[in-house]
Amino acid sequence: MHQIILKNVSKKFTTKTLGSVTAVDHFNLSVEEGECFSFLGPSGCGKTTTLRMIAGFEDLSEGEIYLGGKPVSIKEKNIYIPPEERGLGMVFQAFAVWPHMNVFENVAFPLKVKKVNKSEIKRLTQIVLRHTNLEGLEGVYPSELSGGQQQRIALARAIVTSPRILLLDEPLSNLDPKLRESMRFEIKELQKKFNFTILFVTHDQSEAMALSHRMLVMDMGRIIQVDTPANLYNKPVNRFVHNFLGQSSFLRVEIRDGKAYPKGDLSQELPCNTEKATRPEMLLAVRPNEIHLNRLKGYRTKIEKRMILTDNIEYFVRIGDQTLKIETPHRIEFQQGEPCCVDLIHSIWYEDDGIDLEAERNKRQLI
Repeated sequence: MHQIILKNVSKKFTTKTLGSVTAVDHFNLSVEEGECFSFLGPSGCGKTTTLRMIAGFEDLSEGEIYLGGKPVSIKEKNIYIPPEERGLGMVFQAFAVWPHMNVFENVAFPLKVKKVNKSEIKRLTQIVLRHTNLEGLEGVYPSELSGGQQQRIALARAIVTSPRILLLDEPLSNLDPKLRESMRFEIKELQKKFNFTILFVTHDQSEAMALSHRMLVMDMGRIIQVDTPANLYNKPVNRFVHNFLGQSSFLRVEIRDGKAYPKGDLSQELPCNTEKATRPEMLLAVRPNEIHLNRLKGYRTKIEKRMILTDNIEYFVRIGDQTLKIETPHRIEFQQGEPCCVDLIHSIWYEDDGIDLEAERNKRQLI
């Protein structure tokens, strides 16, 4: 069953500095019941605006939104269901816990608003406190708790009413890296126990990939690609998705007689398959950790610079008139200036349109 459906949803803003801007552009999407689905993209791409329209905090400029098979926003028919009647739980970047209420009162608050009787409030609140590792802290106030515990309060409060859908907007970005990692697993466990559908908005690629059954990548209000995390990482449809999901290195390449040569050097070919190279000039995309740096096989060059990091070593080499970044384990070690060979293990071809949209992306962050 489709739990969430968006049909041709758009949202336009008018600003003093930028004029009319389409923040969300003809958005079509369906999310299955019980699915964890992530929105991924740079700041200003429209992912939070989309979430706010689903929640009912933003009106549509056009389009339709259905939750659980029922229409909640249809612009053309002037249908609008307020947020409190959409059956949603929400957790945002700011923990938004009430400092004057203790843990129990914070979590129980949505049930009190719904006028649930006291015995049922106690029962339901104790259940979610237990599942969010807050049991025993009922009388403690948020100021006495860690950031992770405060975020658990926000999660508990969001699920205490048994919502069909949980909306998460950058809920882990204020936590330190280790805590963020543990909270990812806790969110997944909560989903298994309570069987809600998750819409997760983030700009953190690893977070999205760890949590999601499927996810989409957005850019400037448009959906660029929807797929599983593995397919998005391994089969990105264009340069933007490749560059956004993980580390990327790109080489401008000339194709001659079925062989690939880097721009600036026609004396030696690159070790790669050119079957999918469709133009005389192409862009070759590779992951820095999928390049084999060795002393025997591949494109001959030398180490221009190296940086020793905690998890790997970064090397920079010249390929024609370009610089290529390579990541290797610590056991593969070269010295600066040392000759080496570069073998491309896995690469993807893209047409190099030469369009740089970074300036437009930066403008959108001001909306």
